[in-house]
Amino acid sequence: MVKIYVIDTNVLLDAPYAIESFEDNAVILPMVVLEELDHFKKAEGEIGANARKVIRYLDQQRQKGDLTEGVRLENGGTLRIEKNFVDVCLPEDLSVDTMDNRILKVCTGLSSSREEQVILVTKDILLRIKAQILGLEAENFITDQVSEHERQYTGRCEVYVPEELFKNFKKKGVPADQVYVVKEDGENQVPFLEENQFVILRADQSAKKTQLGRVENGIIRKLEYRKHSPYGISPRNAGQYFLQEALMQPADKAPLVIVKGMAGTSKTFYSLAVGLEKLLNHPTGEYRRILVCRPNAQFDDDIGFLPGDEQEKISPLMRPVIDNLEQLVDSSEEERYQDEELLKGKLEEIFARGIIQAEALNFIRGRSIVKTYLIIDEAQNTTPDQIKGIITRAGKDTKIILLGDPNQIDRPFLDERTNGLSYASEHMKGSPLCWQITMAAEECERSALAMEAVRRL
Repeated sequence: MVKIYVIDTNVLLDAPYAIESFEDNAVILPMVVLEELDHFKKAEGEIGANARKVIRYLDQQRQKGDLTEGVRLENGGTLRIEKNFVDVCLPEDLSVDTMDNRILKVCTGLSSSREEQVILVTKDILLRIKAQILGLEAENFITDQVSEHERQYTGRCEVYVPEELFKNFKKKGVPADQVYVVKEDGENQVPFLEENQFVILRADQSAKKTQLGRVENGIIRKLEYRKHSPYGISPRNAGQYFLQEALMQPADKAPLVIVKGMAGTSKTFYSLAVGLEKLLNHPTGEYRRILVCRPNAQFDDDIGFLPGDEQEKISPLMRPVIDNLEQLVDSSEEERYQDEELLKGKLEEIFARGIIQAEALNFIRGRSIVKTYLIIDEAQNTTPDQIKGIITRAGKDTKIILLGDPNQIDRPFLDERTNGLSYASEHMKGSPLCWQITMAAEECERSALAMEAVRRL
């Protein structure tokens, strides 16, 4: 039986293609959704762009016929604008003046007048709760959802290797079909390993013997950059060895690096260290600059109201980057903060020379970024549409590094399964152009207190 999906505005603002995601079912937009789209069409950043994209799409459908009567979509479904049910009664404690409750009126009216199953699709949790109270069926927009956090791709695993193969690992590597893991019932199983997946290998006759490797064309090979110390920084754990390997690879081999992990696992710190190594310590000519973007829940929409030029507007959000640079430019921990003026001068020189630049995320739209070491910090606060826009902006010889923690999301209507970082991770796994690593909680290197908090909180 054909289902009726009533779509909330927030779904369209987050995923402007959503109307075509319901197969051969009926999609209904309440009139209030058009009003909200009209309100958002002049907004800055992603919200305004998506509102305009939906409006243009609706205009294309309007040319097929009367939207209030319904038009046929290419996927076999139908689209209709619903302007009726204004007189439907709601409980007295639900105001008829709010946009959400006007959508509930439409859902209630359709449910009482139609035999088909009526489903409200919204990213607003409270609206889904109100719908349930009224006996209406409601669900989240799940087309962009990936697996739960615990089941998401981590880019790493541990395997056992036969002793005779382990001995020759550094010279020949190990075929991926010759390693195994031990299942709960004690049986050995050959795991499926993705291209570029990082591996901790343990000799099966002596589990204390370990090597670090990476899958390449069906062979687990040793790390190429395990002995490097970019900008004087040396790896302290397996995760950082893997991270260093992915970041040090040239852009033509590893143009996209995705790094997930909790705060304190050196994601931003290590990314900046490798960038400075490539541009300052041992200039390779690979990149022209380091470009840092840090999305924020309110930042992309409200930047125009902040005082100053672009750099002054975004400088508060770049403070975490500056904190990391302060540790990198003065490698001596004992002398690092003794001369604050000298330290400030070193940082100002880096920015004045254009070695590191900071930009608003919404200014990337429409650009082609060439020969750039591009760091997107806090990428969990991007939408899937934004992350697609970022990755497709990559020009020749550009390396994109997505950093973030899917458990620390500040943006409304996003969660650990629908944010851009997790979306990119799940859809890009297995690509020979994408290298991924999820830092483990025990690899937190921020401080003894931070590590203690990981264990206890």
